Amino acid sequence: MTETRTAIEHRPFASLGKADHGWLKANHHFSFASYHDPARMHWGAIRVWNDDEIGAQTGFPPHPHDNMEIITYVREGAITHRDSMGNVGRTEAGDVQVMSAGTGVTHSEYNLEDGLCRLFQIWIMPHERRVAPSWSQRKFPKVDRSGRFTVLASGYAEDDALPINADARVLGATLASGESLTYSLEAGRHAYLVPATGRIAIAGQAFNARDGIALTGGSEIRIDALDDTELVMVDSIW
Repeated sequence: MTETRTAIEHRPFASLGKADHGWLKANHHFSFASYHDPARMHWGAIRVWNDDEIGAQTGFPPHPHDNMEIITYVREGAITHRDSMGNVGRTEAGDVQVMSAGTGVTHSEYNLEDGLCRLFQIWIMPHERRVAPSWSQRKFPKVDRSGRFTVLASGYAEDDALPINADARVLGATLASGESLTYSLEAGRHAYLVPATGRIAIAGQAFNARDGIALTGGSEIRIDALDDTELVMVDSIW
């Protein structure tokens, strides 16, 4: 039997789409708004991965979404959410919120803090359209992810993960410099990995903080930390 090896595509941070709105500095891993690259429309079920910096006391006013799973991973500061379902929540650095837009929801996202908010906002295409919208959030202490991937959000039945309506799981890990971890990416699946901080190496290739790493299954991936690092990854099929 021929072994299927994981393919690796490096997307350096400098190559991402850029937008500077003053209050918002955005970096787009995939085509979004005025940034369009036909080679970067989606990866597996991921449609959007935005690396956003939101100024103090600013944010996104109420706006609608439908038929999309929206995951917000806060890297620094905090974001305050309010939506048409009556949900209000403040999500701090290291924690995660998810919103299944489903049949339609209007929400706002504001940085009501005195410092910057830095976050990843990830949109994943839903497994089923026109479901009832929902929102939830959870704390994920970084110590619980030390040296291993923890499932933060999942479309599968997994304990403690926030539920999403997608054939995907969102994972997080922290590694100290010199540590390694492995992840088995099944054939037919796509993973997208971003070091939020630090540097890593996979198969001898180095990647910097905020670079995108597009992976296709399937074999075991070994990730070596060249610095203390914080990792976020989506593993999906489409």
